[in-house]
Amino acid sequence: MKLKIFADKKYLLNQPNVRPNPMLLPFWADFAETGYYSWMKNYDRYSNIANTLFEMVSLEEADIAVMPDDWRTVVGELWYANQNKLADSLYRQFAEKVAQANKKLVVFFGGDRSDEPVNLPNKDMLVFRYSYYRSQQKENNFVWPVFCEDLVEHYLANQLSIRQKSAKPVVGFCGLVKPSNWKTNLKKLSYYGYMLSRYRRLGYPPIQGHILREKVIKNFKKSNLVTTNFLVRESMVFLGQKNLVDMAKLRVEFIDNMINSDYIVCCRGAGNYSNRLFETLCLGRIPIFIDTDCVLPYNFTIDWKKYCVWIEEKEIDRIAEKVAEFHQNLSEEDFVNLQHECRRFWKEWLSAEGFYSNFNLHLP
Repeated sequence: MKLKIFADKKYLLNQPNVRPNPMLLPFWADFAETGYYSWMKNYDRYSNIANTLFEMVSLEEADIAVMPDDWRTVVGELWYANQNKLADSLYRQFAEKVAQANKKLVVFFGGDRSDEPVNLPNKDMLVFRYSYYRSQQKENNFVWPVFCEDLVEHYLANQLSIRQKSAKPVVGFCGLVKPSNWKTNLKKLSYYGYMLSRYRRLGYPPIQGHILREKVIKNFKKSNLVTTNFLVRESMVFLGQKNLVDMAKLRVEFIDNMINSDYIVCCRGAGNYSNRLFETLCLGRIPIFIDTDCVLPYNFTIDWKKYCVWIEEKEIDRIAEKVAEFHQNLSEEDFVNLQHECRRFWKEWLSAEGFYSNFNLHLP
């Protein structure tokens, strides 16, 4: 049965770079993203099936109402330098309209912030973020995945690359890493000062995740139990690049690193989540997931430990040993099958079409 949804474009902020929530894109064709580069096509398959999953109706008929835009527009995430008062006014008006109709409101928050409040006049509200801290997660707060293009389709001619089991596991990583030194410690202190002055609490410094990655990589490098395939960056791949050609080149290098590895380090960055986790599964590679009090999409119905080498943050000093043990416990057939299972898991649950196909599971 289709889920009946309501949204209204007149409550969407009319500014450059502002586009509707991906859930709504197939129904508002004038906002459809087009472009040559593959990462501009991450909603194509969802768009093809959206009308079989959802029906856009009036508010009175709707099962749920979907906030037209991403809530990070209001709080100033990423390209929004400061809180956007116009956005706050528009989205509050929408929320009040939904509350008056006694309908459930769905709000998506796509930025790094795990604890920024969504202060809206709706008692019956579902909030989706990229990350939460599991120990702080509130009722009706869920995680949605970072959607990526189908990497197998766009980069591997739709042929999943399967690796055969070797004596030693090959561990890959390509991404931003920061050393623990006086510069990074100064940035952490600056962040603590900001949090104390504005929120009267400390929080988790965004740079701490990149420092944690260095600890992980150091522990792998000093071990003879694994073969490492690391490509350390000094900046984020998709931020600060001069042009799309450079971004495309770095994207290929990122994917090649995964393809030529058995297991991929998936450790948080600025936010308490990992984009790389979903890209790893998409490519049929096995994530080494560093659990930093994380919440994962559909973890209320999916056993994520079936698809990952699961490492608690306190176990990082033993990470190479644990990965080697996991690898040795897999038969050659198990190792191949797990790659297929990781790919299937992404397609059925974590791609845009997979996530929205199962969206009703979040509803009572």
